[in-house]
Amino acid sequence: MNTILSKKQIINSTYEVKFFIGGDSYFEKYRVKGKDDKNYLLKLYNSSKLSTYDFNQNNLVEVQILSSLNNNNIVKLIDHGEYVQDNQKYHYIVFNFISGETIKDKFERDGFFSQYSAVPVIIYLLEILSDLHKKNPAVIHNNINMDSVWLDYSNAEKPVLSDFGFARYITSKSNSLNLKRLNPFYIAPELYNGIFTPQSDIFSVGALLYHMIFGIPPWHIEIPAYQHTEEKFINLINEKREGELTFALKDFNVIEDTFLQEVIKKALAINIDDRFKSADEFIKALKRETVIEGRKKTVVKKAKTKKGAGFSAIAGMKELKSILENDVIKALNEPELYKEYGVTIPNGMLLYGPPGCGKTFISERFAEEVGFNFLELKPSDIKSKYINETEEKISKIFQEAEKKAPTIIFIDEIDAVVPSRESNLHQMQAGPVNEFLTQMSNCSEKGIFVIAASNRPEKIDPAILRRGRIDRIIYVPPPDFEARKEMFKIYLKNRPIDLAINYEELAKKTENYVSSDIKFIVDEASRNALKSRERITQEILENVISVTRPSVSKKEIDRYKKLKDELENNNDNNDLGGRKPIGFR
Repeated sequence: MNTILSKKQIINSTYEVKFFIGGDSYFEKYRVKGKDDKNYLLKLYNSSKLSTYDFNQNNLVEVQILSSLNNNNIVKLIDHGEYVQDNQKYHYIVFNFISGETIKDKFERDGFFSQYSAVPVIIYLLEILSDLHKKNPAVIHNNINMDSVWLDYSNAEKPVLSDFGFARYITSKSNSLNLKRLNPFYIAPELYNGIFTPQSDIFSVGALLYHMIFGIPPWHIEIPAYQHTEEKFINLINEKREGELTFALKDFNVIEDTFLQEVIKKALAINIDDRFKSADEFIKALKRETVIEGRKKTVVKKAKTKKGAGFSAIAGMKELKSILENDVIKALNEPELYKEYGVTIPNGMLLYGPPGCGKTFISERFAEEVGFNFLELKPSDIKSKYINETEEKISKIFQEAEKKAPTIIFIDEIDAVVPSRESNLHQMQAGPVNEFLTQMSNCSEKGIFVIAASNRPEKIDPAILRRGRIDRIIYVPPPDFEARKEMFKIYLKNRPIDLAINYEELAKKTENYVSSDIKFIVDEASRNALKSRERITQEILENVISVTRPSVSKKEIDRYKKLKDELENNNDNNDLGGRKPIGFR
């Protein structure tokens, strides 16, 4: 790509260009080094393409606004000036270097954010905006999106707000924004009428939260990148916004936390009067310090028979399947035989290990294998903001399971439901743990088997992991060689692939990669092949692998292995390494 500045070029006798970062026809960004040997970010505007609204008193509005701000979580203005090259005039702004990455960078590397990791980032971002909106006059950012918010790894991954090129004072002239340069999925409806207010930023933050969790913006439609400014597509987006915002998208995450759904809906209200009035009000809602809607009657999911291919659908993982077959399934399928021999039927098992290793998938296949009814739950299905309602939900869940027995209750992220009471829990958190202990005791006698899954087993209350409750603790490692090979076959199926794909070689090159990593590799390779309209080749796949790190680090896997050893050496527990026969202790 032809850039305005070249490597090692000196700007204003002060800043040496290190490399180009990105930009568009209006501006370019560069990493530069100052005379003080520190790294900085330089933003170079093509002055002739800027409008009169980008200036105020012969200075960029962006510079004027940033020079008036003093917030450690806002990009810091270091220097600014004019620069002439090849008879073209440019305005440049120099910012402090942020030791981190944008939300977009993290998303493209790690995939979707969970609601539990996304919400704290959004709260910090709203606190920044609250400060901006309380200025006199108020500052409206107008360009909140995945690119404009950085995660500062030198400061506990707290967000830093950047890209103030579209920021305006509330008193600035209406219609002073070039909307064609903004992301249409993040634009609040009133901006199309030339009006921007603090609530416009709130709409954009709601769109960002939705995008982080679902992987696509709200009311998303497919638009070619080079056509996103065309009026026909803008009209299509606005037409789609007339429909209801959905939280059950095919092939994407699902937010089953109805309270969070209502918070996002309110932030994204098309009618500005229905939106949060301020960033502070939005924060209170996310912290659940305010009620969005009245309390609803406790509703419990119904157990359904799980039909499917069972263990035959699990690629590889022979040792794990053998343990489940011999230690658990036989006992569940032949209870009378086990009772005749005086052997105890297990109450439940814990599947733990790094995220993305298929704990939920294995649980569903397990239910298919035994042919039991299957009840799948997440913390949001169980926990409530109302006193005693969580205990009520837990009780009703087990009552429903007993009515439909034999039933498997699968609870994901069990550590969030029954955290250790040794950490001085509030009574509203300790109560559900006690209720869960009561319901789990000898639940196998009622035809109930509990499968719990966790990435953090050390956070679970120890009493839950004792025999008579969770009888089997099983480590689910990253997919083995055979599993990875089969995953590549599955994910590449029905795509235009080259005939010479070597699945064994791909599996060899992806040791310690989890299922979500392999899917990302295949998706990225598909995108790369699409750009040049060619088939997906071995070379394209290996190139993607070479630049894709496993989402779970070697250090993290070693931590799980150490944790596995500790659990196996605990006399109160059994798991796949040190398992004991079902029977008398």
